[in-house]
Amino acid sequence: MDLTQLSDDVEHVSQVYAARFDIERDATWFLLKLQEEVGELTQAFLMMTGQAREKGRSPEELDEAFRHEVADVFCQTLLLARFHDIDLTSAVNDKGLVWAERGIES
Repeated sequence: MDLTQLSDDVEHVSQVYAARFDIERDATWFLLKLQEEVGELTQAFLMMTGQAREKGRSPEELDEAFRHEVADVFCQTLLLARFHDIDLTSAVNDKGLVWAERGIES
């Protein structure tokens, strides 16, 4: 998967969404939207693990909802990084993968 192309595609969808619902996508919106998605991921996780009401959903539906919310958080993270001109590949290499280069094993 090409991260740049994925970011471009997610950006397009976000622009269409914002235009449709007359949303100003500013720095605050990008951060708060990510927080909203993390909240939805938390709810899906709690439902999937039996720690919240399942609302009549099957285990398969709960699992699918969890996967979808993980994807939503990932997409919103891409959008936030893009808005702030963050090269995620470089940032991940600098922050996390630097430990692999130093020979520290997990």
